[in-house]
Amino acid sequence: MKLVERSEPGQAVPDGYSARETWYAIYYTPAADHPLTRAAETWLGRSAFPPREIALRPEIEPDREAVIAQPRRYGFHATLKAPFRLAKGNSIATLEQALSKFTRERRPCPIGPLKLNFMRGFFAFVPHHEIPGLRALAREIVEKFDPFRAAVDEAELKRRLLDPLDDEETTHLVRWGYPYVFDRFRFHMTLTDRRLSDRKGALQSELQEHFGDLLTEDYRVDAITLFEQKQPLTDFTVRARFTLEQRGVE
Repeated sequence: MKLVERSEPGQAVPDGYSARETWYAIYYTPAADHPLTRAAETWLGRSAFPPREIALRPEIEPDREAVIAQPRRYGFHATLKAPFRLAKGNSIATLEQALSKFTRERRPCPIGPLKLNFMRGFFAFVPHHEIPGLRALAREIVEKFDPFRAAVDEAELKRRLLDPLDDEETTHLVRWGYPYVFDRFRFHMTLTDRRLSDRKGALQSELQEHFGDLLTEDYRVDAITLFEQKQPLTDFTVRARFTLEQRGVE
C-alpha cells in the first residue's frame, strides 16, 4: 500500500537519511479500535493503522497543525526501541520472527492510568507512577533487538546532536542509537512538537478537553507494534502487531 507523503514535491532528503532504506521502530500503541487510539488520530490528523492511514484525514485547526508535525509523522506511540535501519545480514522476516518469539514469552506489562505531562518542551501522556517493570521491558527490548540495528553513522549523529544531550545521553546515542534508554528512559506518548511558544496553556486546555476521561483506564503493554517508514519524509505506519501472551517464560 502506497504511503501518503506529507512533504512538498522536490523536497530534499535530509542529512542522516537514505533515499532508499526503510526505517523500523518498535513501539507501544493501543489497538486500532481503542478509544484512545481514535482520539489520538483525530488530534494528530492521521491514523498509523492501514487502511485507516489513507482513509482517515480529519480536518484540524491551523493553530494545532503548526505544533503536531513530529508526533503526526511518527504516529501515536510510546518508544520502546527508536527508529533504526536494518543491519547487513538481517531481514524484516527475521526481525518479525524474533519479535513474535519475544512476545510469546512475555506477560503483558502494567502501565496504569495516564496523565498529561509537559516534558522537555512538549506535551505527552505518561503513567501516573513510576513502573519498574515498564523500564525493565524497555531495557530488554533495546538490548534484545540491537543486533538488528545498523550502526549510527556520522550524518545521523549530527542530526541527533542538534538536541542538547549530556555525556551519558551522548554515550547512549553512540552505543544504542538513541539517547533516552535505560536510566534515561521515560515512557511517554508524544502529542505536540516542542515549538509551542506562548501556546502552552491553551494547548494544555485543548488536550484535556479532547481526551477527557480516556486516561483513567488501567492501561498495559499488551502488544508490541512494529512501525515502518518506507521512504524519508513519509509517515511511519503500523506494519505488524505482536501480542504479549498471558503466560510467563517457562
